[in-house]
Amino acid sequence: MKLDIDAQTFPAAGRLRELLAIMQRLRAPVGGCPWDVQQTFATVAPFTIEEAYEVVDAIERGDFTELRDELGDLLLQVVFHARMAEEAGHFDFSDVTASICEKMLRRHPHVFGDAQVGDAAAQTRAWEEHKRIEREGSGDNSALAGIARGLPEWQRATKLQKRAAAVGFDWPNIEPVIAKLHEELDEVRVELDAVAVDKTDAAARERLEDEIGDVLFVVANLARHAKVDVGIALRRANAKFERRFRAMEKLAAEAGNTLVQLDLAAQDDLWNRVKAQE
Repeated sequence: MKLDIDAQTFPAAGRLRELLAIMQRLRAPVGGCPWDVQQTFATVAPFTIEEAYEVVDAIERGDFTELRDELGDLLLQVVFHARMAEEAGHFDFSDVTASICEKMLRRHPHVFGDAQVGDAAAQTRAWEEHKRIEREGSGDNSALAGIARGLPEWQRATKLQKRAAAVGFDWPNIEPVIAKLHEELDEVRVELDAVAVDKTDAAARERLEDEIGDVLFVVANLARHAKVDVGIALRRANAKFERRFRAMEKLAAEAGNTLVQLDLAAQDDLWNRVKAQE
């Protein structure tokens, strides 16, 4: 299916062509920007991830002026990768847009076809079914196929758990997850004791790393069962810690001190004062 689009309805198309031309010029071996010319998919990838997080940050702060700018930065990343791919003969920006257009049309038959969907939950199930059928065509028939390895690990953990749950491999409710968390913490204590006995024991440190990884995996599962986005929860925890720590620094400075001059008991007292003021 191809939609009949009136170009005048989307004036941004002209600016998008301008952006493509800018990137082409930046990447030109002669007369281009030396930094842009030197970049590869691998060197640009960290910037792509960073820009995506900055979009989320602007959304969470409700700063729509910054959101506009960050979305532009993220779009530039797409254009950058597409330009490098075109230079290498893999695909171009038009192929990128064609691919996503075809996917969206294919996965929304209730909008662009004759299918019927009852509500958002039904649409989510239909979406996952479309994705499952598409994965089957890739040759990897695992329920875990297609989960990107480049995702932040907390996000990948949640996706792995959701896929496993879709075929019935899941705790029936949240209580066994909490019990499993306690079990994993006990196992961490065992390995901490082993490392304390011999700090040079590489095998013990590897076991400790494994057990702490298990704790983090179960915490992600706990968040999923509680219907809490683990990424949002962790970002809020980070923001809360940063806010309180900076307030501690301010209180210490008002008393003519820095935190490094205070012992832990004094620092804890400042922390508790900050908490009490919130």
